[in-house]
Amino acid sequence: MNLFSELRTLVTEAIAAMQAAGELPEGLDLTAVAVEPPRDAAHGDMATNAAMVLAKPAGKQPRQIAEGLAARLSADPRITAVEVAGPGFLNLRLDKALWQRLVAAVLSQGDEYGRSAIGAGTKVNIEFVSANPTGPMHVGHTRGAVVGDALARLLAFAGWDVTREYYINDGGAQVDVLARSAYERYREANGLEPEIREGLYPGDYLIPVGEALKEAYGTALLDKPESEWLITIRDFAVRRMMAMIREDLAALNVKMDVYSSEKALYGTGKIEAALDRLRALDLIYEGVLEPPKGKTPEDWEPREQTLFRSTAHGDDVDRPVMKSDGSWTYFAPDIAYHYDKVERGFDQLIDIFGADHGGYVKRMKAAVAALSNGRVPLDIKLIQLVKLWKNGEPFKMSKRAGTFVTLRDVVEQVGADVTRFVMLTRKNDAALDFDFDKVLEQSKDNPVFYVQYASARINSVIRKATVEVDDLTLAGADMTLLDHDAEIGLAKKLAEWPRLVEIAARSNEPHRIAFYLYELASDFHALWNRGNDDTSLRFVQEDAGITQAKIGLARATGVVISNGLGILGVTPAREMR
Repeated sequence: MNLFSELRTLVTEAIAAMQAAGELPEGLDLTAVAVEPPRDAAHGDMATNAAMVLAKPAGKQPRQIAEGLAARLSADPRITAVEVAGPGFLNLRLDKALWQRLVAAVLSQGDEYGRSAIGAGTKVNIEFVSANPTGPMHVGHTRGAVVGDALARLLAFAGWDVTREYYINDGGAQVDVLARSAYERYREANGLEPEIREGLYPGDYLIPVGEALKEAYGTALLDKPESEWLITIRDFAVRRMMAMIREDLAALNVKMDVYSSEKALYGTGKIEAALDRLRALDLIYEGVLEPPKGKTPEDWEPREQTLFRSTAHGDDVDRPVMKSDGSWTYFAPDIAYHYDKVERGFDQLIDIFGADHGGYVKRMKAAVAALSNGRVPLDIKLIQLVKLWKNGEPFKMSKRAGTFVTLRDVVEQVGADVTRFVMLTRKNDAALDFDFDKVLEQSKDNPVFYVQYASARINSVIRKATVEVDDLTLAGADMTLLDHDAEIGLAKKLAEWPRLVEIAARSNEPHRIAFYLYELASDFHALWNRGNDDTSLRFVQEDAGITQAKIGLARATGVVISNGLGILGVTPAREMR
């Protein structure tokens, strides 16, 4: 049940009636017609911009259209009052029975309430995390993992066919550095002093890798030149690091559907095929780029290179794909990887990158637009930094990692549920402060606690109830007994859930779910607290029928909280300790 969708249908039917009566022209585009909560709740229950967006194409004054719509909308029994406001906005007041029936609908639909079909089975690939396989995941990866997984859950809830994908960066120089670092730990495991020189990875996490290498190869690699052991140890270490990363993701309740390897693109013709595709579109040429202003990027050379004409698809400058010495730039395999996604039949691509990849956005979008003839949109979400605090001070580095705080450090401190929720309390492109003390604080200022406390209170009421409290029984309760403004206000908030899901899904913004849950919890706690002074608002009453209706409202709130937390990947609390 989506009341906002139902009312929008009512508005479009009123527009059709005006067209049939000759009051509006045929063929109007109704895409921008919206029904939404008014900015000021005192103005009504819902508002529509229909008259405003139709005025210009219809060649009429907005207020003239609004008055015609108001006359027709007023005839619907669900609407008790229609007001034309300002230049032509329409504010609607709805019959109280509509909100009361909504409570029963939430209980009847349960886990399905708010689920949408707007995705229409669109195949979307969400690539996220994609951390270099050189060590455990750090806190920056944690935020990207949470945002990516929550977005995947959100889009699946709204009707998309979702694939979660991890791109293993195992084709660059960093994995050679990993091999050399692991080799020193292998020497250490064989009783030799490791030489962890500058530029190698110093973390203790490589000690078990060295021990595993000793178990597998004994001393056989110790006296060999690097050229003989580099590939063997590199592949061994990458496998061990990816196993560690999979364990890190599992600790955060994240599971990937696909792992793709950068190394698998080399020597297979896939990079060449992608560039041939661009060459056929006259988008690959030999040229010399102008020297950039400011900081010089790594891939700029003052000599002729093979370039991708990315400016033809919205980029600021053309981008090199092959260096003058014939080696690929970092961009070339990324083009091939995204071409592979397009070839696999995805209708939509989403990449979640760290903030330091901001310079990649335009070039990557240009490549995908060219490779798919503009058919496959690419949305790139940049994840800003996370600042960790504890005891009022920045949280120090992890000895195990050597240079950073790991995902495991965070999850072991506060748990996966708290970690996930907190990572979604800011939009992805805003920096986030993660204070270990505050995220465990039991107060209204801690959104994790506040939402979970609402869930626990609801379960407490159900446990203490003296009436039948299964959802179907509660759905059949007399909801007209919910007539206090605070109860109707909570029902109105529940009504926003399906609309909120669709807005968040269309904008690829899972943080909106966390924001909504905090607001819903606030409304529930406010009703609970009013019961301290007004006993008629308490959920358990002497009259069994009234109790069932009130507990039905509480349980309906619990259903929405559970559905929302499910999208965030958080388990609802049954009780608070």
